[in-house]
Amino acid sequence: MSIYRIKRNWAVYVYLGPLVCGLGSIATSADAQNAAAPASSRAVSLAASTTQGGDWVSDTELKRRVRAALHDSPYVYDRHVRVSIEGDSVVLRGFVFSGWDLQDALRVARKAAGDKPVIDYLSIKEGGR
Repeated sequence: MSIYRIKRNWAVYVYLGPLVCGLGSIATSADAQNAAAPASSRAVSLAASTTQGGDWVSDTELKRRVRAALHDSPYVYDRHVRVSIEGDSVVLRGFVFSGWDLQDALRVARKAAGDKPVIDYLSIKEGGR
């Protein structure tokens, strides 16, 4: 089979093209450094990157960060969402207007909370804004 025939077959070209060009599953230099690093230093570097500032973030700062992320997101109408910190978790209370709003609020809150768990006490209220 010639190269021209492979390129004409769009399915083969679309699915194998990124792999041939080297675009599939590229390992970054950070992955290589983490694999080569001793386990103790690797654990420290991963902990610092997953907590978005580490465990030393105060509850007030974490609450402010989650509120700001919800407010700044164009996909979340946060007027009826309250954020609180209970124990080691971020808790969302209130209501949203659709299932999509609920999923977006949880996604944004989880990203802003870092490694802290986000507890969902949101309800869905059908209707307008």
